[in-house]
Amino acid sequence: MSVNAWLKSQRPLAGKSLGLSIWLNTTNGLLAIVQAWCLAVVLDDVIFEGAGLDTVAPWLWGLLALFAIRALILWHAERSAFEAAAGVRTTLRNQVYRHLQRLGPGYLAEHRSGALVETLTKGIDDLEGYYARFLPAMTLTMILPLAILAVVIPVDWLSSLVLLVTAPMIPLFMILIGSGAEARNQRQWKQLARMSAHFLDVIQGITTLKLFGASRREVEIVARVSDDYRVSTMQVLRVAFLSSAVLEFFATVGIAIVAVFIGFRLYDLALPVPHWLQVPDISYLQGLFVLMLAPEFYAPLRNLGTQYHARMAAAAAAEQLIGVLETQPAQLEPGAEPLAATRPLGVRFEAVHFSYEEGRDALKGMSFDIPPGERIALVGTSGAGKTTVINLLLGFLTPGAGRILVGEQDLSRIDLDDWRRNLAWVPQQPRLFQGSIADNIRLGVPDADLESVREAARRARAQDFIESMPDGYDSLVGERGAGLSGGQIQRIALARAFLRDAPLVVLDEATANLDPESERLVQEGIDELARDRTLLVVAHRLATVRGADRILVLDQGCVAEQGTHDALAAAGGIYARMIAAYGESGSSVTNKNPEGDPA
Repeated sequence: MSVNAWLKSQRPLAGKSLGLSIWLNTTNGLLAIVQAWCLAVVLDDVIFEGAGLDTVAPWLWGLLALFAIRALILWHAERSAFEAAAGVRTTLRNQVYRHLQRLGPGYLAEHRSGALVETLTKGIDDLEGYYARFLPAMTLTMILPLAILAVVIPVDWLSSLVLLVTAPMIPLFMILIGSGAEARNQRQWKQLARMSAHFLDVIQGITTLKLFGASRREVEIVARVSDDYRVSTMQVLRVAFLSSAVLEFFATVGIAIVAVFIGFRLYDLALPVPHWLQVPDISYLQGLFVLMLAPEFYAPLRNLGTQYHARMAAAAAAEQLIGVLETQPAQLEPGAEPLAATRPLGVRFEAVHFSYEEGRDALKGMSFDIPPGERIALVGTSGAGKTTVINLLLGFLTPGAGRILVGEQDLSRIDLDDWRRNLAWVPQQPRLFQGSIADNIRLGVPDADLESVREAARRARAQDFIESMPDGYDSLVGERGAGLSGGQIQRIALARAFLRDAPLVVLDEATANLDPESERLVQEGIDELARDRTLLVVAHRLATVRGADRILVLDQGCVAEQGTHDALAAAGGIYARMIAAYGESGSSVTNKNPEGDPA
């Protein structure tokens, strides 16, 4: 879909407020014609007819009422335009946010966070000018000049001819200059997105930059990128000011020609026109009326030229939004079937293939069972496909071939929200949000009472450290769990899983990067969590692997080996080599990067 077509397709989001704003502005323009006539009558009576205050008093009161009515109409028009733009912004931001949720972590990992944030914030805000200013201005340009011409033609056809000839010059030069400005505006938007993304990366990595002595170098890079953006912005403004000057020039020339033609005739001077052209006479009243309407005739055209830059800013932002919204999610779309399986859940992968891109196969016909109530461990080197299996199971990705069965149901046909209500997930690096500890534990069950929260924390071995804090469960934590240790954060994540009480629990390296005491407490919580539930564990610690009912060893997107710890250790295969490579005392059985398995 083209940018213009997309912008027009979002117009219904503005609701009735946009139409009301257009009608109010149109009414204000028509009242300007009435106001010009009243002023012309008053000036003609006072200057040329010698009328006193008593004679023109009714006209003056009428003018005062017109001023008040027009001011009130303009206020309501501005308010309606703002409401229209606010409706578009709110709805679009919600649509983009929900679409990003459907796209899932895979899409977010491939795009820079700063650029996406810029699109969600300033990008959507830039649409305000298009719906609140440009669309009303474009509509008024098609209505008011024609209305003024309809009034002027019976009064003075020569002036109307001047208006009709000079008027097209304004939109013509607006388009000619605007085409060059649009390309610069697109380039400016891309530079802003890159600058925002780079700046966010620098802020997030400020500790690493400081430790490696690279912070000053990054400051210079940020300064250079900012200066490039400044130059690009000034180029856009230079073209914008040039276009405004051109539009003002043609409007001024048009008004001046009308004034000269009227002045010549009022002074009975010969006009520089062919002698065969019968120039109509004009009275002072008519001349004043037409002369006051001339600026009103050009005003909508000039305003359209000014607001054309709002359209260019909206077009640059819309291009980015279209890129996000038209990206098809590589994950499950919500199906129509409710989940029919009972707890504990059993899952089966049948010849599942998945590729992140052509020629990059993450899974190659993978098949395995996760029987109900069992604890299954996935192990393998980095890139073996462990994280891909997890993302497929969580519904963030969809198989390229094969299928995933939950009981006897195809996962692609199950309602995604219903499926996720039966899942609990404990990642390697849990995310805590700004708020109280109790609210973070309630994340999956927001209406849970405090007693249920306490019980979940107790079972996750988190009760002691929470109750030792000054405010207990009401203690506030910072973003990403600032103020808590890694082991404490992990146990709060376990408490979430206990409170959710889901029949299928997925643990992604839940004991990785923890000190021995924290690992012991988390492992105790995992052991209790595994009772009467199906547990799928991406294993990193030997203790986790030893306790599994069955271990699946992944290699290059396939299940290379499976069995118990003792059986696999005695088989002398990949698993045995991993144990030998790291040693029994090392407790690690994978070569997993702490940042996460990209596959």
